[in-house]
Amino acid sequence: MSNLVSIEGGSGRIPQGPEADALVAECLGKFASGAVAALYDLGVAFSTASHGVACDLVEAHKWFNIAAARGHEEAAWCRADVAEEMTAREIAEAQRRAREWLRCDAAERRAA
Repeated sequence: MSNLVSIEGGSGRIPQGPEADALVAECLGKFASGAVAALYDLGVAFSTASHGVACDLVEAHKWFNIAAARGHEEAAWCRADVAEEMTAREIAEAQRRAREWLRCDAAERRAA
């Protein structure tokens, strides 16, 4: 089970079960095969608490941001919608996570 960090509220952690790990792995596999929509699907799952994951707007914003950066137009709209429900600190954390993921993804692509 992984723990995704929440910025504010509760215990500070949003526990995610193995379903979340499996969904992320599945979607990243699809993305590796060229399906940018799989990143958008992660944003949808985390924003709606579907596919066995708990609602985590920071993670949702992160995945919508990454999908938008890869050219998925609807992801940009969803990112804006999710941001309306978030604090400035949560948005900043989501942006930090997205930058970190993009940096790691670029490094992996260069190494391959």
